Amino acid sequence: MSASPAVRALRAAVFAAVCVLLAAAGHGLAMGDMPPLWADAAGFLAVLALGWALGKQERSLPGIGAAMLLTQAALHLGFDAAHPDGGRPAMPGHAMAAMHAQASAHPPTTLHATAAHLLAALAASWWLRRGEAALWSLLRRAATLVPGLTAWWRDTPLPAPAGPAPRVPAAPGPLRLTLLRHAVSRRGPPAPIPYSL
Repeated sequence: MSASPAVRALRAAVFAAVCVLLAAAGHGLAMGDMPPLWADAAGFLAVLALGWALGKQERSLPGIGAAMLLTQAALHLGFDAAHPDGGRPAMPGHAMAAMHAQASAHPPTTLHATAAHLLAALAASWWLRRGEAALWSLLRRAATLVPGLTAWWRDTPLPAPAGPAPRVPAAPGPLRLTLLRHAVSRRGPPAPIPYSL
């Protein structure tokens, strides 16, 4: 079962919004400062394109989880590169900023940061999969009740419209009075016959 461009765009936009908001929130907690808006917009457009490419069919939880983990890693690196002070924490006293600074100083990231990213991505993946299942179930039920809706969410074109309807005359012609030559009455008891003696 494949999705139409409208359904693909809707699903890709939701996926991109969840990915970018999750990555930006994590980056804000780690750095003490949110990424610039242009980086959020660029990340959104990149993930939207990825979601569009992968959104032709219904996706499973492992598929959504893998895409979520990859986009979280890419957005994390992109937000670090886009940060105005070169990826250094803006608030040195901030606990998450100190942990991020320690992870930046040492190439392997800390176990805590990796676990936090992994848990957040898995929770968001589960949430997105539930929404995905609900959307496809709703579309299937709607198509069962109203078959014409199937063309909206599938890549099939709408049926060709029927030709023009036959014209009905605006008003019927005048009635003609016709005289009856014979009339037969078959209803009721027979008419009395006069007997003469």
